[in-house]
Amino acid sequence: MAAFTEGTPCWVDVLLPDLAAGKRFYGELFHWTFDDGDPAYGQYTNAYSDGRRVAGLAPKGDGRMPTVWGVYFATPDAVATSRRILEAGGRMITDPVPIGPHGTMALAVDTGGAVFGLWEAGEHSGFQVQGEPNSFCWTEVYTRQKDPVDAFYETVFGFQVRDLDDASIDFRVWSPAGTQASDENAIGGRSVITDAFPAEMPAHFLVYFAVDDCDDTAATAQRLGGRVTEPPFDTPYGRIAVLADNQGAVFAVLAEPKAA
Repeated sequence: MAAFTEGTPCWVDVLLPDLAAGKRFYGELFHWTFDDGDPAYGQYTNAYSDGRRVAGLAPKGDGRMPTVWGVYFATPDAVATSRRILEAGGRMITDPVPIGPHGTMALAVDTGGAVFGLWEAGEHSGFQVQGEPNSFCWTEVYTRQKDPVDAFYETVFGFQVRDLDDASIDFRVWSPAGTQASDENAIGGRSVITDAFPAEMPAHFLVYFAVDDCDDTAATAQRLGGRVTEPPFDTPYGRIAVLADNQGAVFAVLAEPKAA
């Protein structure tokens, strides 16, 4: 069983109104396969890339819930981490609850209003692969309340941080507690919702998946009924696009630069 360092992303899942439609979309987009889902847990379905677990798909039990991708951070003790979240000014949506033998989950809200999960692994350790094409590779929180949110994550998870040396973007990179903040061990980051974004955009986490070809993936998403919310663009870390699936859940894809 893979062991994830505390505070590192260990799992992502998406809440969907139509699970079958989600399986068709992501099955073709990322070539994922799926298990049959477990009726004991609302037909929660694991997705696999080349037989390795990469993400979860969950049908919405309540139509008022958002259609959204979410990220879970690893913890050895969900109760203790939840306590730190409250002490740091966050809120708990769902207190730690055992999910059978699979593990213990919780849902929290940071001081800026972004929702994230905690996962204390049992038999379900989280990702069996990440950073390879068609698997999770990155996440970042978008917030309008930079200073309190920075303090929140650095208090709760002990992140080591550095700010990008780029005057055009306000971005803080996270590395796990006890490490040196660097690109080599970065696990996520904090961005700022600026005036360039819609005024109604709430604080949120954006989940990234690695792909071989960003432009081709964006075109495929459109063909499958999804939308391109941010067309492919180049960054020092690769070519990125922000997409929405055929039910409205937003995610990003990243194609790393090709070796010379």
